Parts: sequence; C-alpha cells; structure tokens
Amino acid sequence: MDLAEALERLRVRPLTVPHLRALARECGPSHELAAALWETGDRAARFLATEVEEPDCVTRRQADRWVRDLDGWAICDACTHNVFRYTPFAFERAARWARARQAFGRRAGFALMAGLAISARQVSDAEFEAFFPLMVEAATDERHFVKKGVNWALRQIGKRNATLRERAIRVADQIHRIDSPAARWIASDALRELNRRQSN
Repeated sequence: MDLAEALERLRVRPLTVPHLRALARECGPSHELAAALWETGDRAARFLATEVEEPDCVTRRQADRWVRDLDGWAICDACTHNVFRYTPFAFERAARWARARQAFGRRAGFALMAGLAISARQVSDAEFEAFFPLMVEAATDERHFVKKGVNWALRQIGKRNATLRERAIRVADQIHRIDSPAARWIASDALRELNRRQSN
C-alpha cells in the first residue's frame, strides 16, 4: 500500500484504534511508508506510522526527530511502545529524553522506561536501577503528562521482580520526602500499588 492509498483509507470516520491497527496489518511493515506518513503531520497518519515502522531501520537521528515533533500523550506512547522500545538504543535514549525540556519529549523518556520494563526480559536489574536517579530528578516537574510518565516508569520497573520492587519502594519514599505536589503524588500513587503487590 502506498502513501496515497493509506491516506485515503485514513479518511474513514470514526477512526478508531482497532481500525488503524487493522489498516497497519494491511499495509505491512514499511520503513519508507512510516517516514512518509510521519511527514504529513497528521495525527492519525503518525499513529499509523508507529504501527508500520520497522524498529531495526530506525536511527537515533530519526527517533530524536520524531520525539521533537510530539504534541500529545497518545502519539508519544505509541512511538515509545510500538517502535522505540524495540530499537538497540532504547535504554540510551530513554535516559536522554528523560531530561528533555519539552513536555512530551520528557514523557517519551519515562514512557519508554515503562515499556522496556514490560518487554526487555533479558536485561539486568542494574540497567533499570540506572533510571531511578532520573525519576528523582524529574519528580518536581508539575506538568501533568510528565509526572504521570515518571509514576508509570517507577511502577512498571517495580513490578519486574521482588528486588526491583524493594528498590522502587525506597525510591518512592525518597521522592515522597521532596517538597513538591508532583513528587508527593508520584510517590503516593506508586507506593499504593507497589506495597499492595508486596503484600500479595
């Protein structure tokens, strides 16, 4: 399927996520189509781009460019979970983007950490523990989608195993002591879930 046909199919309304995923299956994996869809700037086209992109073809430069273009949480999370977590530089870029100035760039860093916690099964605990100082650093960021991203990453990493859960609880306690509404929310919500899992 070429760009023109894909865009024509995207005119269907209402355009739902299941529809987009079905269309992606029809398109098949295509790095070239993903690039063309992304360049349109259309949100639906960009979501479809994340579904057809081939992570092995994605470069750091492309990933950074897509992150700079982010303007909403849905496409941010689609990029991190559909594409970036399957790239060989995922851990490196998660750490880098966690310090981005732009809100959705920073969220991309923490959303990517959360995605890696789910899918990167053969990775050592130490690689995830390296993310904890970045969470503490970002815990005072009051922007809604950033603090939600920090919280998400903290909870998902803590759910990987008992060792990381204990470490995540200690980090959450540290964050909770920071004099910041965002930090208190991040920590309280994470501790609720992590402590519940510990008692089960």
